[in-house]
Order: sequence, then C-alpha cells, then structure tokens
Amino acid sequence: MTATPAHQAHYDALDAWIDAHFDEQVRYLQALVRVPTDTPPGNNAPHAARTAELLAAMGYEAEQHPVPQAEVREYGLESLTNLIVRRRFDEQGPVIALNAHGDVVPPGEGWTHDPYGAEIDGGQLYGRASAVSKSDFSTYTFALRALEALRAQGVALRGGVELHFTYDEEFGGELGPGWLLKQGLTRPDFLLAAGFSYQVVTAHNGCLQMEVTVHGRMAHAAIPDTGVDALQGAVVILNALYARNAEYKKVTSQVEGIKHPYLNVGRIEGGTNTNVVPGKVVLKLDRRMIPEEDPVVVEAEIRDTIAQAAASVAGITVDVRRLLLARSLKPLPGNQPLVEALQRHGEAVFGEPIPTSGTPLYTDVRLYGEHGIPAAIYGAGPRTVLESHAKRADERVDLADLRRATQVVARTLLDLLRKS
Repeated sequence: MTATPAHQAHYDALDAWIDAHFDEQVRYLQALVRVPTDTPPGNNAPHAARTAELLAAMGYEAEQHPVPQAEVREYGLESLTNLIVRRRFDEQGPVIALNAHGDVVPPGEGWTHDPYGAEIDGGQLYGRASAVSKSDFSTYTFALRALEALRAQGVALRGGVELHFTYDEEFGGELGPGWLLKQGLTRPDFLLAAGFSYQVVTAHNGCLQMEVTVHGRMAHAAIPDTGVDALQGAVVILNALYARNAEYKKVTSQVEGIKHPYLNVGRIEGGTNTNVVPGKVVLKLDRRMIPEEDPVVVEAEIRDTIAQAAASVAGITVDVRRLLLARSLKPLPGNQPLVEALQRHGEAVFGEPIPTSGTPLYTDVRLYGEHGIPAAIYGAGPRTVLESHAKRADERVDLADLRRATQVVARTLLDLLRKS
C-alpha cells in the first residue's frame, strides 16, 4: 500500500518527534534497567512502583494492580504488581494493547559491564533486561507519546491504546497478563508484545515443565545393599527421556523459524553426602512443543516414558508433578492488519523486508491468544536472541534498533487508529 502525501507527512512527523525525544527515551530505559527485577526471587513490585513514577512524570497515570500476596507466594515469587496505562481517543474503534515484561533471570557471571549500570558503549545500552524486555517498555511508551503528539496537532484518532507492563513472564505469565485477563481488567482488540526488530513473530513454541522426584532408600556407602540408590534410578529415567530427542528430531514444524520438539533436563538435585547412598533425586525437565503438537498427548507420553523406565529399576518409586504448561501460539484470524502494518513500516524504516516467522521461545502472548485476541510480537532488538545476549552476560540493545523500532510501532498504531 502506497502512502498518500498526507499520510506520509504524518509518518514523517512521528519519526521526527521520536528523533527529537530520543535522548529522553534512552534515559527512561536506563532508569528501568537500574532497578533489578531478578526472577527468582521475583521481588518486582518496587520496579512497578518506579515505572509508575516515571510514567507519571510524562503525564500518564498507571493503574497499579497488585496480585494478592498469597497467590504470589504460592507461585514462588515475592511481590508482583502489574501496570495498565489506558489512553482512549474515541469510543469507536479498536483498543490496541502493548505488552512488555519487566522480570528477568538473574545476571549470572561473566559481565564486562555492570548488569544494572545501563551503560552505553559503542551505540549499545548494556544491562540485564535491556533487550528483553525493558527496551520495549520504552519503545511502546514513546510510540504512544509520539502518537499523542500527532493527535495534538489535529490528526483525528479512534479507539485507544493500553500499555500492559507485567512481571512474571519468566514463571509463565499466569500472574501477569493471565491474571489481568482473568480478572476482567482488560480486553483489547489487538495485542502487540515485546520482540525484536527484524521480523514479526506470529507463532511460538509451547513449553511443558515437570518435576520428577525419584525415591530410593538412604544407606551407608560401605553397605550399599541395605539401600536403594535413587540416583541410579534417575540415570535410567534420564537416559530414557533423552532417547526421545532422537525421535523428536525426526519431526519438523511447518512454521518458519521453528524446527523440532526438544527435551532438556535443566536441574538435578539429590543426595546428602558423598558417603551416603542417595535416597532422593529431583529432576526438572523442559519439553518444548511445536505448534502442531497436542500438549495432552505430549505430557502423557513423557509420563509413560518415566513410568516404564522406573519400572525397570527395583525398589524405586517416582512422583511426577507438572510445573508449567505454556501452550503454543498460532496465528489468529484477524491479526493481518497489525502484522501487515508492522511489515510495511518495518521495511520503510529499516530499509529491508521484515518477514513473519515463528520462534522456538514461548511467551506471554499465548495468554492473549487463548482469549481470542489477535496478536503479534515486535519490538526493539537484533535479528536473533543470541545477538542480544538475553539470559547471558552483557545483554545489550542497539540504540539504533530502539529508535527505529519505536518509529515502526508509532506508525503502526497510527494506521490502525487513524480516522479515515
């Protein structure tokens, strides 16, 4: 679609406003990065309070929605407050929600920059959550501000925009977007969620996480026959689980950007001392599900694999508990206007085609999809997660990508909300 001269003038005005206020946008992002949100432990209410203060200084009242403490504790976190900013331009027209999450894994080791210093070096802003996804707190806030500046110049808009800033994506999103939706606090017509700048993501993997507890019987290592070695039983179970990966690699997803299912055991705990036969071992596994898979079938298969392996080891018993079920995201009918606008303006601003793709990650977007809300994933970041160093040392966002992604989002909002 070729822009009319009037429309192009509006796009140029949005771009110019973002350029003129970009230093302020960077300072906003730096302030967000400097408040830690390590999850675990998940004490994230202070970041929400700080974000609300920063938004208030820009003229935005952020509704603060604290999740009841009992629910937060049961979930394994310490504190959690979700934020919603609502800007309604007209009662007629769609409401577009923009969601980014502030929680992030702890920084770990190996950093050459302070993980909470928000230092700028070589055009990159370094810090934990600088790329995923506090960057898009700033992308979405300043895209909305640019749109409102254009409205103040007389451009008529319909519908509205909501900012959803949430804090439990690392734990599955159920107390973030999931909680907001279940409480009836929001029901947007479209959803745009934090992502990277060089593709529009419309599908993602699902994830099943399970805890497997292998019980044996402790004994002195000098008389091992008086005990039952839970670790040896766990090894049999591990081998059976990992053997499944050879079969999973034979299955190929039809979604571009997604390859095949995979199973990973990411944590193992057990035993009491080196001279004691271990009486209990706990495994925590992560099974990535491609969009074509049925989670019910996947879980039943894993449970069966564990049961058969355990039955081959005399004396052990096994408990299996589901920790997380994050369903995959599939493109929903109705997301085309959002996706096409992002692609069109992405190509115009970045100077190259912006394809649609899937991602092997799982995200909070699935929760909106389960409520029938058409969605896409797009924001500030490089071509791959690897380039961003997300969940690794020296996470960073390229400030040029941040600026341009903000322009793409602002233009997209204008296309969907401009009165004809």
